[in-house]
Amino acid sequence: MRAAKNQRQHRISRILEHRAVTSQAELVDILAAEGVVATQATVSRDLDELGAVKVRVPGGETVYAIPEVAKDRVAPDDHLKRVLGDWVVEVGHSANLVVLRTPPGSAHVVGSALDRSGLGGVVGTVAGDDTVLVVAAESLGGGRLAEQLSSLAGLKD
Repeated sequence: MRAAKNQRQHRISRILEHRAVTSQAELVDILAAEGVVATQATVSRDLDELGAVKVRVPGGETVYAIPEVAKDRVAPDDHLKRVLGDWVVEVGHSANLVVLRTPPGSAHVVGSALDRSGLGGVVGTVAGDDTVLVVAAESLGGGRLAEQLSSLAGLKD
C-alpha cells in the first residue's frame, strides 16, 4: 500500500526507535515487509524531513536516529508552523479549549511541537491518536488561540 507521507514518516520514526537501521535500502525493505511501498528517494526525503542523523553505536556501526528536542528546549517558530501546516487538518474551540484534528497516529507530533514551542497562552496539551486538546490561558481564550493556530497551520487566509 502507498501510505500518506505523514503515516509513512510516523512508521519510519517508530522503526528507528526500535531497530538499528544502517541504510536507506534496509529501511525501504523494512517498510515493504510492513506493507508500505516507498522508494529509496522517498525514504531519503523522509529521513531529511524527520531530522534523522547517522550515529555511531557500540561496536562501531552507524545507524539512523532521530534526535529528540529536549523537553525544556524551545522549538523554533518555523518548526511549529511546519508541523501545524503538515499535520493539522481541522481546528475547533470552546471556552478556553482548542481541538486540533490530525490524520490517525499523528496527534502526538502536534502536541509535542506545541508543548515545546513556548507559544504564549498555551497552558498545556493532551494528545490522543488523531486529536489534540489544547488548553488556552483564560486571558487568551479558546477562540483567539484557535484563530492563531489555524493561521499557523495555513487553514485560514
